[in-house]
Amino acid sequence: MSWYLYRLGRWSFRHRFTVLAGWLVLLVVAGGGAATLSGKTSDQFTLPGIESVKAFELIKERIPQATPDGATARIVFQAPSGSTLKKEKAEVDATLVKIASPHVASKVSPFQSGTISKDGRTGFATVSYSKQANELTKTDTGTLERAPARARHAGLRVEIGGDALQQIPDTGSNEALGVVIALFVLVITFGSLLAAGMPLLTALVGVGIGVSGISIATGFLSLGSTAPILATMLGLAVGIDYALFIVSRYRHEVRTGREPEEAAGRAVGTAGSAVVFAGLTVIIALVGLSVVRINFLTQMGIAAAGTVFVAVLIALTLLPALFGITRHRIVSGRLPFLKARDPEDGSGRATNGRRWVDFVTHHKIPTFVGGLLVAAIVAAPIASMHLALPDDGTAKTGSGPRAAFDLIAAGFGAGTNGPLLVVVDTKGVPDPASAVAKVTRTISADKTDVASVVPAVAANAGATARAAYRKQLQSAQLATITVVPTGGPSDVSTQHLVDRIRSEVKGVEVATGSRVLVTGQTALGVDVSEALSSAFPRYLLVVVGLAFLLLTIVFRSLVVPLKAMVGFLLSVLMALGATVAVFQWGWLGSLIGIDQTSPVLSLLPLLLTGILFGLSMDYEVFLVSRMREEYVHGRPAGEAVVHGFQYGARVVTAAAAIMIGVFGGFALGDDAIVKSIGFGLAFGIAADAFLVRMTLVPAFMALLGERMWWLPKWLDRALPNLDIEGEALARHTQRIEAQRVEAARALQLEDAGR
Repeated sequence: MSWYLYRLGRWSFRHRFTVLAGWLVLLVVAGGGAATLSGKTSDQFTLPGIESVKAFELIKERIPQATPDGATARIVFQAPSGSTLKKEKAEVDATLVKIASPHVASKVSPFQSGTISKDGRTGFATVSYSKQANELTKTDTGTLERAPARARHAGLRVEIGGDALQQIPDTGSNEALGVVIALFVLVITFGSLLAAGMPLLTALVGVGIGVSGISIATGFLSLGSTAPILATMLGLAVGIDYALFIVSRYRHEVRTGREPEEAAGRAVGTAGSAVVFAGLTVIIALVGLSVVRINFLTQMGIAAAGTVFVAVLIALTLLPALFGITRHRIVSGRLPFLKARDPEDGSGRATNGRRWVDFVTHHKIPTFVGGLLVAAIVAAPIASMHLALPDDGTAKTGSGPRAAFDLIAAGFGAGTNGPLLVVVDTKGVPDPASAVAKVTRTISADKTDVASVVPAVAANAGATARAAYRKQLQSAQLATITVVPTGGPSDVSTQHLVDRIRSEVKGVEVATGSRVLVTGQTALGVDVSEALSSAFPRYLLVVVGLAFLLLTIVFRSLVVPLKAMVGFLLSVLMALGATVAVFQWGWLGSLIGIDQTSPVLSLLPLLLTGILFGLSMDYEVFLVSRMREEYVHGRPAGEAVVHGFQYGARVVTAAAAIMIGVFGGFALGDDAIVKSIGFGLAFGIAADAFLVRMTLVPAFMALLGERMWWLPKWLDRALPNLDIEGEALARHTQRIEAQRVEAARALQLEDAGR
């Protein structure tokens, strides 16, 4: 492979303006397509087979008018001190009248639903829309936001919760912060604005093409609004990292005296080989998210994988084209206030990386044991991890959704923010009313976590209400019971209540022949968390298995990929442990703007695992491929670790710092979901790069020595030789050089004979 990439690098160098023009044209075309062909995104996700989804589908089938698919707004009213909501009824009604648009499916005032607190001061209305939140027009949202103006002027407090006003998180400032941090790190790394700007430029081109491609796809496919976020976050990070690795190798080759074209070919042939396989591991991890079978997670993974693929192609072609334009200037123009500390600068001075690896390899046993202890301590909080989907209670303090959530919790109890809906399917049941009554009694008997039960028909309901109830049982063959928990939607007690209700009603199902399903947004969150937990081992098996095979081929060793997998698991455990400590326990949360503890996002462990796996394998490939290169070219195993580390440490340190900066920028944003993902990734990258790859890995490899590269002979013969260390490239170029020298000598002899 190194030979083919070497030729690609030289070809791109020679045809630099053609390659540059081709990528710029593609960027312009993609941007134009995104502006003209993009469509609307969807925030719905499917997870077939879980109970809460089955219940929603059953209600939609039997009572279509009762299940609008659109957004919902909860408008909370609180009367001023000394007054009651009943006295302010005119203001409440006037507010609801103003919420008028073709997309409003229904409006239920607190006086109709009886959702008024015991003190009479607080109540909430529910407005249902026929469109999803991201499909609502500015007229819809503007009308909703302006409607409470009169009531507020009259002294009422009005807050709007629900998802109707939810917006796609604005990550523009986070991305800008990441770019600034990346530029700073690159300048420090290379000491040159030209060399620093090159990885940044190519990464931005790659992200522009990738995200534009996703926008174009929305015009033809139903994609989630979150798909571009991960693609931007990851595309920017790996795009800079891959370019950084190749630029660093090109500068080394030029400094050793090679002509720029030859240096470009060798940089792409050696470092480019590592980039190809690093990119493949990231793509495997992202595409592997599809095994979970959650559509928006699959879309996020595939969209980000496509952007990573573009980043790899740009690193292999656009970079050598830029080398052809800049030539020797990329190693000149060093900023005067930055001193060279690069091991490849020819100064012969020991670098910090060399000092560190000397320390680690000389004290390998205490370093290895101490590193494992640190990892265990950081990962310890994961034992108490509590997973849940986000709700308005995790919104930023002072925001409308958070204020509405808190008012409802204070006036009605925390469980009112996340009621459970128990669906009783009475199809084929001889006595439907009796079956529903038995289910109601069974649930009401649970006094531990149930605040109240709203039966399908109230005991004191009038004749009209009872007739309507009997008619529904006959026509729809279905009844619904509302259960209000004592705890909030994401509380552990509420999750246990969902499981307990499902267990307790099994006896009623057998006795009556009915089918009982528990649903609602809270139950959906519980089901999603459990489904993700059950899919997690399958995901790990697929992704880790494929990556193990790939790394075995790359490094021609069984121990190296096994070490890589164990190190990755340590990094994930540390990232999740730190996330629990900060977000769930509240430790140091104020540093990143967390004002309230909350459960860990149920999607985070799987998402974090997928992304961290790919990125941790990047560092593994960047470091160990250089060690492998030194070993294959004749150094003893111990020396190969030291020399490979000192050449790769600066690049990996810079790459990790850039990733931490990019992801850390997202951790400082306002959106709770993006914040938790950004923090988990930033911490995971720091733990993986500095503790695992740059401490535990060299210590472990020094302990094993030659055994690190053990591979059974039969397997060595069976595996393809991809030659990422450039051994075949070295032989080929040596042969060409020998032929050139011999031709020159023959020419000299011929001239002498004349």
